[in-house]
Amino acid sequence: MTLKIETASDGHTASLRLIGRIQAEYLDELDIHIRRHRPLLVLDLREVTLVDVAVVRFLITCEAEGIELRHCAPYIREWMGREQARGE
Repeated sequence: MTLKIETASDGHTASLRLIGRIQAEYLDELDIHIRRHRPLLVLDLREVTLVDVAVVRFLITCEAEGIELRHCAPYIREWMGREQARGE
């Protein structure tokens, strides 16, 4: 399965539900969706099955810019932590 993006909004906050594998080749498309729904945005990662290092770095940047990451798998969080430690 490739990446699927579902959008929901309660009128104040938009939520992008990401489903499947997120790879570097999908980051431009994901960035377009993010720009469309800023500033109050949540990325729901509950159904993400696989990411690569470019996506991990992208998620670190998103979080640093105030985007909430919900239901982030422990392996992704750990990887994000290792990438942040490398950058320091």
